[in-house]
Amino acid sequence: MTLEAAIADLKRRTLPRLPCDIARLIYLAATRDYNTGRYYHDGLARIFSEEIASRALQECHNEIFQDLARASIQELLREVELYVSSGCAETDQFIEFWEGIEPYRVAVPMTSDSVSAQLFNSNVKIVLAILRHRANNPRNGSQAASLRP
Repeated sequence: MTLEAAIADLKRRTLPRLPCDIARLIYLAATRDYNTGRYYHDGLARIFSEEIASRALQECHNEIFQDLARASIQELLREVELYVSSGCAETDQFIEFWEGIEPYRVAVPMTSDSVSAQLFNSNVKIVLAILRHRANNPRNGSQAASLRP
């Protein structure tokens, strides 16, 4: 079985079940062992091999990250709003945690270049600021929309 087949399997079976690319990014980052950097997925490893599964997860992680790093603030904002609305957390809890702990930093692939990583992290901070503004000014939703570039 080839790497391409494993990637296709991942894109056909697992990733479409997640509501958006930011959810896919978080999911794929969570399959990575923080001590070794290797990716693990029991289902893929059973069908292919641990090595092929790890490489497929890494490839998909890199691809989704690059798409999100290149996304406009508006696109990233829509992604994060969709992610939050999918039930991952209450909006205020989500904003507080993501501003405080910055878990999105861990979602950046190890192979990412520093410029893409910095751009992504900066854009997420901007999106969080927009979400915080909206949460603090619910009656001024149209004004919050004007914060979009």
